[in-house]
Amino acid sequence: MIALRLLIGVPIAVISLCAPALAAGWPERPIRFVVPYPPGGGGDRMARPMAQAMGKQLDQQVVVDNRGGAGGTLGADLVAKASPDGYTLLFGTVGTQAINVSLRKLPYDPLQDFSPISLTHNAPRILVVHPSVPAKTVAELITLAKAKPGQLTFASAGNGGTNHLSGELFKLLGGVQMVHVPYKGAGPAAIDVLSGRVSMTFDSIPVWASHIKAGKVRAIAVTSAQRSSSFPDLPTVSEAGLPGFEVSNWLGVFAPAKVPGRIVERLNAALKKVMADPEIRGQLVSQGVEPMYTTSQELGDLVRRDIAKWAKLVKASGAKVD
Repeated sequence: MIALRLLIGVPIAVISLCAPALAAGWPERPIRFVVPYPPGGGGDRMARPMAQAMGKQLDQQVVVDNRGGAGGTLGADLVAKASPDGYTLLFGTVGTQAINVSLRKLPYDPLQDFSPISLTHNAPRILVVHPSVPAKTVAELITLAKAKPGQLTFASAGNGGTNHLSGELFKLLGGVQMVHVPYKGAGPAAIDVLSGRVSMTFDSIPVWASHIKAGKVRAIAVTSAQRSSSFPDLPTVSEAGLPGFEVSNWLGVFAPAKVPGRIVERLNAALKKVMADPEIRGQLVSQGVEPMYTTSQELGDLVRRDIAKWAKLVKASGAKVD
């Protein structure tokens, strides 16, 4: 009987030692980096140079795997249900980790099903208006909107995204009435803003930088808490007239929950070096993106704060997805 007990106990002991052993030798094969959006988009363009640089830091290939669909939900769910061995990572966004939970019935829990690694990017929105709109500042825009309730319009790439919710937050804090005009993508939305069919939009800086410089639209402010290095003379919406306004279209790296702590630490250390690399930083700044780095704890805290923040706004605005 004693011998039988010993034999039964051997596999259990081996299993209990398995996770630390795997963590110590990690990574021993290529790492899959899931980008929950289609190839060629903004998230994909940010992910690929970072994945290559991560591979150099980890002495192992990091392969981008585009899994678009349902506002990023499909890719995020794939990672949430992956083995917590460090070989499947998510390029998570404010949408997949903080906003979607208030707009969709998710197949994953953004707090319980992921291990945050580090914030890596912040892509602030920029508020631009068509030249026919007689407002040059946030204060003037609010005054105009109050004088013409429901007559000003703002375009977005679709319901529930940060460009849509930026407009809803502007309406709420400014106490104004504006009409949201959703499109199926940023391209069609930009066309109608450029033509003057829609008054304004809150969109990514790279989309509008050349149009601003050409005088086709007027830049009013950026949505982030700090000014953008791409337009350092442009104020934030908050400092220009709406205190408390902040929309951060952030991105960061996440692993499945319960990934070994040693792997979290190794990934975080690698990302710290990647995001400090002058070449990577230069590429991002040229695209209107701010390179970022945080601890795992700081990213987790950000997700919690943003879930609460966006839940209040979605409820107050009645925002829904198609």
